[in-house]
Amino acid sequence: MERIRSLSRARGMTVTSALAKAGVSRNAFYSLARRDSILPRTLRALGAGLGVEPEALLTRDDPRAEAMKALLAEVEAIARRHPGVDRENVRHALLLLKRKPIERLRLALARAR
Repeated sequence: MERIRSLSRARGMTVTSALAKAGVSRNAFYSLARRDSILPRTLRALGAGLGVEPEALLTRDDPRAEAMKALLAEVEAIARRHPGVDRENVRHALLLLKRKPIERLRLALARAR
C-alpha cells in the first residue's frame, strides 16, 4: 500500500486517481492491500520449495508475460469504449477466442459437468 501511495505521489496523483486511471476499483485494490501477499499460493509454495523468494521466479522478458500485457491492453481498450463492462469477463472472452472452437466446446462441457 505504501509503495502505491509513494509512486502515486511521485507522479502528482492520489491513490484514488491512480486507481481510476488504471481502471481498478477501490474495493479490489483494498482487498489486495489487506492480504499478506498478492502472489498466488502456488508461486509462494514453489519459491519456498526451491529456497528462493517467489519474486525470483518472475521474469520481465517472459513471452507469456508480454502476451498477457498485450491482452490486458486490449481489455482496457474495450473497457474504455464500453464503460461499465466487467474487465474479467472481457479478458476471459478474449482468451477463449484465441482457442480453436473445438477446444472452447470441450472447456464449456467440462465446466458444465
